[in-house]
Amino acid sequence: MRFGLLSGILWGLDTVILGIGMAMAPYVGSAEAMAFASIVGSFLHDAFCAIWLLVYMGARHRLGDTLAALRTRSGKVVMLGALLGGPIGMTGYVIAIANLGAAYTAIISAFYPAFGAALAFLLLKEKMGRGQIVALFVALFGVMAMGLLSAGDSQIVNAPIGLLGAALTVVGWGSEAVLCAWGMRDDNVDDETALHIRETTSALVYGIAVLPLFGAWGFASQAAPSAATGFIALAGLAGVASYLFYYRGISAIGAAKAMALNISYSAWAVVFGLLLLGAVPTPATVACCVAIVAGTVLAASDWGELFGGRAVR
Repeated sequence: MRFGLLSGILWGLDTVILGIGMAMAPYVGSAEAMAFASIVGSFLHDAFCAIWLLVYMGARHRLGDTLAALRTRSGKVVMLGALLGGPIGMTGYVIAIANLGAAYTAIISAFYPAFGAALAFLLLKEKMGRGQIVALFVALFGVMAMGLLSAGDSQIVNAPIGLLGAALTVVGWGSEAVLCAWGMRDDNVDDETALHIRETTSALVYGIAVLPLFGAWGFASQAAPSAATGFIALAGLAGVASYLFYYRGISAIGAAKAMALNISYSAWAVVFGLLLLGAVPTPATVACCVAIVAGTVLAASDWGELFGGRAVR
């Protein structure tokens, strides 16, 4: 369980650092920035993740393992998971933010672990007890409540398109963990090679297909050599560490429970926001954070071991 929880903590750190970079020029302050910042930021984040992983795997003399894994059926399944979780899921997320607003997008996309848990049950035969499912939904509603608290005067531009984008996010992010868990059942594809395949595939597809589709390469080339992009690179380092723990968690406790723990990042982002930015949360936000962390831990725990009795089924 500790791997999944650490993934959530580090993704919270990633979120705050990325937010710092994305709040700086050239990602803000112009019409071009408003149009392209999110998609270019996502691409650069995944590209830096891929670079950090290349260094990590090279230092461990494991690049050959990644190449060998790519030739297997399981490696190709992980590539499919990468496409769903990266370009498809994140592109849907950007579309949803543009049409629904960030707060409402966060509320809807929070349900990706529920979709992933259902998919894990169908494809991987992973089961969660009734109490664990209830705890998961407590955490999800905590995330939704945080989104509502920050919704404010969010303007809905195009609800159908925004909902379609949010649905792509839920399906993409929920499917990624399940497909990667399936791929990692093969002894030739461990958590590190799976993650290396995932991030490299995602970065390449972003660069080759997604950015040209949005006409965003011009803005990306202007934005890359900036101090703000340095923060994105730093966020990518925290993101790689988070993903390493996340994939290790998927391998150790299953996709459904790892996803449940990973969404605790919403609460940890509040903690890092306080530590790094001095952003003091409201009592309502603190209550949501407690619900999220408690719910995710209970959703991933063996209740029999936790409470010294029989597990709740």
